[in-house]
Amino acid sequence: MELKKIEIFELWVKLKEDFETSFGKTIERPALLIRLEEKGGEVGWAESVAGEGPWYSYETWETAWHILNDFIIPKVIEEKEIDVDKFNEKVSNIRGHNMAKAGFEMALWDLKAKVEGKPLWRLLGGVNRNISSGVSIGIQKTTDDLVKKVSSFLEKGYKRIKIKIKPGYDLEPVIRLRKEFGEDLPLQVDANSAYKLNDIEIFRKLDNYNLLMIEQPLHWKDLVDHAELARHIKTPICLDESIEDVNDARKAYQLNSAMIINIKPGRVGGFNEVLKIHDFWYKIANRNVWIGGMLETGIGRGHLVSAATLPGVRYPNDISASEKYYEKDIVEPPWKLNKDGTITAPEKPGIGVEVLEDYIIKNSKRSKSYSLSNPSK
Repeated sequence: MELKKIEIFELWVKLKEDFETSFGKTIERPALLIRLEEKGGEVGWAESVAGEGPWYSYETWETAWHILNDFIIPKVIEEKEIDVDKFNEKVSNIRGHNMAKAGFEMALWDLKAKVEGKPLWRLLGGVNRNISSGVSIGIQKTTDDLVKKVSSFLEKGYKRIKIKIKPGYDLEPVIRLRKEFGEDLPLQVDANSAYKLNDIEIFRKLDNYNLLMIEQPLHWKDLVDHAELARHIKTPICLDESIEDVNDARKAYQLNSAMIINIKPGRVGGFNEVLKIHDFWYKIANRNVWIGGMLETGIGRGHLVSAATLPGVRYPNDISASEKYYEKDIVEPPWKLNKDGTITAPEKPGIGVEVLEDYIIKNSKRSKSYSLSNPSK
């Protein structure tokens, strides 16, 4: 594809309510948006999910802005023409910074799908148009508050409940939810790397509550201790932060560090790596995956929905309706939950929703535009 224009926008979006994990609270988050226009006039959009601080990842919106403007975009401008399949090779000498890379790469995928007149999910090889949607609930002030949250989301139809945990807030909320909603509630916990191997007794106790999985209990770069923990508990371990590429997935399989992987496209650098991890874990390791989120706006959520249609996605995903997080989304129509707890991937080309470009331009804190016929910085 021959690009005509590249634009990036820094838009800050406020959540409807605080979202708390073991890292801390998120009230407002940056959405770093990438817009690509090709010579025929088609436009592709994506979102870099780098956050406001280096908690989940060392990347922040500022590092992503820097890497995009000073390294990735200049490389693309050198050639003008860029194929999505060759993008990773083009930026391979940039070590790390997967979230910055993913933002640009996924915009290329959206653009490619629109040029070809195909829904992005079909272009990726998706098969399950109605994706199963779960909900992620942050740490609450009281277990009564947690019960109210869970009850309201179950009434809306969400198929699975995930709660964030941290030391001191782990066993009690799980016990309370099992008491209130019974053993049949699909329930899992996410520690975001908050524990150490010597906390094993907590996980042994959690074994008694029929959890779907324990997500990322130990260090964010670890595979060895997760393998040791897996030997001593019955509940399946799901890895998130520890899996940055297909090589990490292969090592996790060889060590038996996890039975499940939560694939976040932004974490692994985009769809090319998503497909590699998916194909290895599902087709070779014969294990299942699901798609996680990073509080994305409707643009990023559209990319998640497309990824969640892949055949190896066999668990409910952390892809909620727009209304869960935002009073106003930046796409039309906003993402909605069906009565059966699914979200439907659109049949329109690309991510399948219209981006509210005027709103983004008006409300962005800063933006940068590059004309590939006369690049300016």
